[in-house]
Amino acid sequence: MKELDPLVFLSVFQEMLGFWLWIMLAAAVVGVVAFVALLVRERGLVSRRLVQSELLGIFGGAVALVIMARVSSSGFTDAGGPADWFLIALVYGVGLVATVVLAYTVMGWISPRRSAR
Repeated sequence: MKELDPLVFLSVFQEMLGFWLWIMLAAAVVGVVAFVALLVRERGLVSRRLVQSELLGIFGGAVALVIMARVSSSGFTDAGGPADWFLIALVYGVGLVATVVLAYTVMGWISPRRSAR
């Protein structure tokens, strides 16, 4: 593989996740749009909510690793080289960030910040 082709990655993820890939992508798009709308509405971040969602993000990263281990044919004991460990760290990081954004958004829309006007 001499070139990076995004369609190859799409095909691999489609093969691994099946229909769940499209559900996860739709959730990501809706979550980001809702997050941006919340930031615009509240004119900034709420630090308490951000810290709470970051704590949930730790568990979200772990769940992402569990999902990765379930859908792939190899486990964590098969990781041999630096590229494998980099991929594991990348999956954890993506799961962490996605959980933080979605948790912050859900908490923000359920209990919005009271304006100090």
